[in-house]
Amino acid sequence: MKSLKDIIHGINVLQQLGTPPQGIEKLCFDSRKVSQGDLFVAVSGTQVDGHQFIDGCIAQGATAIVCENLPQNIQPQITYLQVKNSAIALGIMASNFYGNPSSLLKVVGITGTNGKTSTVTMLFNLYRSLGYKVGLLSTVTNRINNTEIKATHTTPDPLQLQSLLANMVEAGCEFAFMEVSSHSVVQQRIAGIQFAGGLFTNITHDHLDFHKTFKEYIKAKKGFFDALPKEAFAITNLDDKNGMVMLQNSAASKKSFALKTMADYKARLIENSFQGLHLYINEHEIWLPLVGSFNAYNVLGVFAVAMELGSDTMEVLQILSNIKTAEGRFELIAGDNEINAIVDYAHTPDALLNVLNTINDIRGGAGKLITVVGAGGDRDKTKRPEMARIASELSDVLILTSDNPRSEDPESILDDMEVGVPIDRKKKMLRITNRAEAIKTASVMAQSGDILLIAGKGHEKYQDIKGIKHPFDDKQTVEQLIKNL
Repeated sequence: MKSLKDIIHGINVLQQLGTPPQGIEKLCFDSRKVSQGDLFVAVSGTQVDGHQFIDGCIAQGATAIVCENLPQNIQPQITYLQVKNSAIALGIMASNFYGNPSSLLKVVGITGTNGKTSTVTMLFNLYRSLGYKVGLLSTVTNRINNTEIKATHTTPDPLQLQSLLANMVEAGCEFAFMEVSSHSVVQQRIAGIQFAGGLFTNITHDHLDFHKTFKEYIKAKKGFFDALPKEAFAITNLDDKNGMVMLQNSAASKKSFALKTMADYKARLIENSFQGLHLYINEHEIWLPLVGSFNAYNVLGVFAVAMELGSDTMEVLQILSNIKTAEGRFELIAGDNEINAIVDYAHTPDALLNVLNTINDIRGGAGKLITVVGAGGDRDKTKRPEMARIASELSDVLILTSDNPRSEDPESILDDMEVGVPIDRKKKMLRITNRAEAIKTASVMAQSGDILLIAGKGHEKYQDIKGIKHPFDDKQTVEQLIKNL
């Protein structure tokens, strides 16, 4: 049980009514989880307004209510606290409730359209190899040292987030590396976290179903850096045209990285093959078991963060020379008859373009490139035709298939995608809605020296259809097929 005074420390309370309770059992913003002695925070969400559940939460035993608008039915035995923004208040209160764990850790946030998961995973592995106890918060998984905790969102809700950070502190962690999604910035999920630093990877069109415009999407990413304190560092990718936009209003120490322009952290790509990358990073030569120029950016970002955290240059470079990327990120699977498959999470036009360009640069025209790709349902529809156009123009054969259709009709999604395929490329395009059948067809079509790209789902072990997550694993599926040809 925590005192209300301690929980609301640092919050601008516009008005407080009622006598404070003796203590608070737990915080809730989900009315279904409220029980006796709880504090309920009424958050105005994108789908539901929590204010409409206030009376019901009181009936369930809530003794304190935090809200933006006071209800008409004020009950004298209940404490009401009116705030300007309930979502921000929730983040700060969650931090207070769990003992402000981020103040006891060095928390580094990674944001951008592509590369977040790979970057935080490499940072986690790097600092574990440096001998530290470390926490990880990513799209693929959450980890506290060796303990794995299933991830449900790129950035968890404030209560889950602060609870995880508190568990990291209890486990003796010194560092925590986390993905920061644009949704989490807008929804104030990261409010209350004291960041030691942040890194921007890149930004391309994505999540316009939520943000509506690219300008609002940029604004959301920028909001993370705007909120960093002056004691923190802010690192940006100068090769991205919006890189410097991110740091315009940041009070943090500004740093940069780049492959194409002068920057604080500079890399030069010497060789890029399916065996790995050969780089010069700040004039130090390094060979990495990673593929693609996008991974060169990811590694350079990791190096920049490590340097800003004060780690030893040569020790960091030595460990990076053996580093592995995240699951489902350009994973190479060698099959029989010299047929190779690559499984990648690419689910945006830019990510798909990067992966396809990387494959084509390395293969140099040898063999065919057969791409299997779809697009997620209930998500930004504008990227569907663009993804299909890119895949059709950069692949020898394109198979459009289902991704995670969610509540949408898979055929309608494929209709949207097919609009982007030029007429002269349609003769090399197939539509196979069943994803397993699409991958099987690609495998049967493949001959010696060919490459299969299975794009869109990467690490995911399910396919979301009509609200049900059916077991499905791209890597396992294609691996079984090409190893038995």
